[in-house]
Amino acid sequence: MSEEQKPTIRNQDEPTQTWFSSWFDTPYYHILYKGRNYREAQVFMDNITHYLNLPEKAKVLDLACGKGRHSIYLNQLGFDVLGADLSENSIAIANKNANETLRFKVHDMREPFEEKYDAIFNLFTSFGYFENDEDNLTTLKAIKESLSEYGFAVIDFMNVAQVLNTLVPEETKTVDDIDFHIKRYLKDGYIFKEIDFEDKGQSFHFTERVKALTLNDFEILMEEAGIYLLDIFGDYKLKKFHKTESERLIMIFK
Repeated sequence: MSEEQKPTIRNQDEPTQTWFSSWFDTPYYHILYKGRNYREAQVFMDNITHYLNLPEKAKVLDLACGKGRHSIYLNQLGFDVLGADLSENSIAIANKNANETLRFKVHDMREPFEEKYDAIFNLFTSFGYFENDEDNLTTLKAIKESLSEYGFAVIDFMNVAQVLNTLVPEETKTVDDIDFHIKRYLKDGYIFKEIDFEDKGQSFHFTERVKALTLNDFEILMEEAGIYLLDIFGDYKLKKFHKTESERLIMIFK
């Protein structure tokens, strides 16, 4: 393929097309990230649901659920779960696990839900993808609107300071015999990840782009959205947040 023919997520000709809706819908996204530590994720779900003291059969929304692995685990813990994601392909896969208390739907997180939830989880840096900064505020408002009167929301985001301190500018990861050439950098307030690889004689290029939001940035957005930030943790064991050393920025709010 020529450079012009390469699949790319930077699609200026189609304003409704976004980088995350194309990259997350490819099988290559799931191949590259198949080695994620899901046991660690389950420990986080155990800890956070215990901390929130959710009632039995609480209604839980897993916002940006991907293929639903964490929705499935939350359902196994006894909760009534809806997993929502913009990726039609991911939801189609997730739907194979649906049951009476575990459902999935294609949904844009900028839109509130008619139903109200006892807990809303936005996990593993599934925030800050939008081209327009206003959409981050819109998303927070939608989360707030979708909470029940006594509900809590959780955003699990990267700790930008720690990410930048440990950023690996270039590396190659080989997964399923595909060499993913990865470049990372900070530009214009966003952390970029350029991903290049070849498969079946074709060349591919994708770019992940996430707003480098700090705790202070979130506090400003939340104040504007009328949200109350209740607690902050720095890892999946719910240890205290440290500005430069914590691996995660986990925010509990309502």
